[in-house]
Amino acid sequence: MIKSKFIFISGGVCSSLGKGVTVAGLGCLLESRGYTVSLQKMDPYINIDPGTMSPYQHGEVFVTEDGAETDLDLGYYERFTSSMFSKKNSVTTGQIYHAVIERERRGDYLGRTVQVVPHITNEIRSRIYELCKNDEPDFIIVEIGGTVGDIESLPFLEAIRQMRYEHGSSQVLFIHLTLVPTITVAGEAKTKPTQHSVKELLTFGIQPDILICRVAKHLSKEMKSKISLFCNVKEENVISAVDVASSIYEIPKMYKEEKLDEVVLKSLQMELKKINFTSWDNIIKIIASSKKVISIGVVGKYISLPDAYRSLFESLSHGGIANQVKVEIIKINPEEIDKSNYKELLKNLHGILVPGGFGERGIEGKILAIHYARTKNIPFFGICLGMQCAVIEFARYILGWKDAHSTEFNPKTPFPVISLIEEQMEIKQLGGTMRLGAYPCVIKKNSVAFNEYKIDKTKERHRHRFEFTLRFKEDFEKAGMEFSGMSPDERLVEIIELPAHPWFIGVQYHPEFKSKPISPHPLFVGFIRASSKLVK
Repeated sequence: MIKSKFIFISGGVCSSLGKGVTVAGLGCLLESRGYTVSLQKMDPYINIDPGTMSPYQHGEVFVTEDGAETDLDLGYYERFTSSMFSKKNSVTTGQIYHAVIERERRGDYLGRTVQVVPHITNEIRSRIYELCKNDEPDFIIVEIGGTVGDIESLPFLEAIRQMRYEHGSSQVLFIHLTLVPTITVAGEAKTKPTQHSVKELLTFGIQPDILICRVAKHLSKEMKSKISLFCNVKEENVISAVDVASSIYEIPKMYKEEKLDEVVLKSLQMELKKINFTSWDNIIKIIASSKKVISIGVVGKYISLPDAYRSLFESLSHGGIANQVKVEIIKINPEEIDKSNYKELLKNLHGILVPGGFGERGIEGKILAIHYARTKNIPFFGICLGMQCAVIEFARYILGWKDAHSTEFNPKTPFPVISLIEEQMEIKQLGGTMRLGAYPCVIKKNSVAFNEYKIDKTKERHRHRFEFTLRFKEDFEKAGMEFSGMSPDERLVEIIELPAHPWFIGVQYHPEFKSKPISPHPLFVGFIRASSKLVK
């Protein structure tokens, strides 16, 4: 018998209302009351995962510990809770149909006609029940991607309707996140879109138990009463989701003040345990009280879309919280950097960060930004491709190898200081074939990296195909670069640094995927600390 309680969160009226942070915020509140949670994202697109999508299409690809390429919402889930997620927590329509079709090809259905109901819906339900295996959490919170009314979401809605029918209202809860827009001229909030959204949901056999209304200012008692009446939801179960003032980390507190967790626990007949919210209160106080401002230049290919570097930007803010400073992120397009303007563009920065990415566009601009950081003693942090660009810059300007490059961009370079990992040589398929997930890294004692980590071995998440070419290692070391982090077999370089520089680190992995506001990643803490020393 399954003991977990299931909470399903759908969205209506329009996209981008914040289902992901709502799921994460509710998970945070339930954990604060001593319950265990597991969070899951159901994405309606037919891609197997977002790994082959452009960041402009779907934002960043968040990588889990076990190497799943997932939706960026899983990043919110991990940052807001103490949980760590896996490929089981990210489900797409593509995965569902792929699994069912493979089964059909094997003959597992014994000649029966394969249909959306029951075969597709059963597969969706099995992915949800998968989270109940091993350590059964108190709550499983599932975000249904897309907007109610989209044709792609229909099988997911049918699957969760069946679960309510099977397990009853004491074990399955429906939350619907919707929009109550304010007409600017009249200054009046309108409930009609919410009414229509709930009506649409009812056509699929789902009556929401709780309505969370995204609204410019708190709903009045009269408006809550009206929504309650027309949507057949208890008035106390109509929750205001007001735009937060300064930080996304205020969202759990906002929902706490709206008593969302209390309403959920009451609806599912669970004990209202005492809440311990001290850590989150402290974070919010630090964010509000920090006065010192530092400017960090992020020189990235996809800076026009904030979600393309979502985990990175959040990790920089975590470093700011740890150092009690405000981090102002200056987004710099590397394609606009050249030898005539790079000094002027970068002169007022307290730190420079070059993040990961794919493709040759903007590479020379990134190398110039790194050159500026190295020669002007500006704290520098290179992540994945950013580390590789730091290697190329060092080879060109310190070793004098003018044509040094990565074979990703120049296969015929005489100095291929970055090259394809050996096991990647024969791979033709793009999806899910990179070096993905957590791998161990041995950290050299007395290095800057060791001083930040305070340990000599760690595990970090990767997403790349190219690596430092090991045969050049001795040349780099003689010229002053330190390889302070290596794979246990010493075949792969994980961390580089320049001991003669105030703070210059490049890492082949993505530390931003493991940073949380309550436990910020040590390298982001160190980078912001070093950068804040330049503030006069």
